Amino acid sequence: MKLLSSRQFKVRAFIALVSLGLCSCATATSNLPPVPLVPAPQAGAIPALPPYKVQVGDLLGVRFLTNPELNEDVVVRPDGMISTTVVEDIAAFNHTPTEISAELRDWYRSTLKDPHVTVVVKSFAPNRIYVAGEVSNPGEFVTVGPNLTVSQAIARAGGVKLSAARAHIFILRRGLDDKPVAFKVDYLDLISGKHPEADARLAQYDVLYVPRTGIYEVYTFWNQFIQQFMPVSWGFSYNANPVVSVAH
Repeated sequence: MKLLSSRQFKVRAFIALVSLGLCSCATATSNLPPVPLVPAPQAGAIPALPPYKVQVGDLLGVRFLTNPELNEDVVVRPDGMISTTVVEDIAAFNHTPTEISAELRDWYRSTLKDPHVTVVVKSFAPNRIYVAGEVSNPGEFVTVGPNLTVSQAIARAGGVKLSAARAHIFILRRGLDDKPVAFKVDYLDLISGKHPEADARLAQYDVLYVPRTGIYEVYTFWNQFIQQFMPVSWGFSYNANPVVSVAH
């Protein structure tokens, strides 16, 4: 029998090892699922936010396509109105820029033949909401852009305390006649996913109030009044090893 040289032995051993490795790889990959014939479905599109409505303090730019000499910037006043060189007062608060543009076109038709008016928001007034009650960090929160939702506002305030009545949170909001109106929010249903629609978007100057639970109120009353001013002993004591005197 012809003996293999050292070099030939190493080459054949290498080929055998490679073949064994390929076989093991084929066995391992045979358990993998086949490549899908169609690509994986893409994530759903993010729903569009509702059109922006102008707020008090916004800076609006009134622009004329064919009459640039009439261009001007106006600020929405505290009463929700704006004034231009031609128009004395027009409601802007809680209206979209498109709606304000249409209103201005009607006004400027008395002085221009075919007015092309566009209203743009040049700067946004900061949104201010307030969180009070049983939260870790109550206070005023200022944002720019879409107003915070209930869950976002509570998160900004550091979350609710253990003493919070989570099912009885309410929002205080000023109505059109400046009278406060209260809206109830069940925060338990919101965070549990039972009613995610309860995560309402707060309006400018809303107050989100988190009250205490009734049980915590009773505990506080007991701790601050009963325990301090009316100490009561609910138990009794006795001497387990009484001293017995023996007469001599």
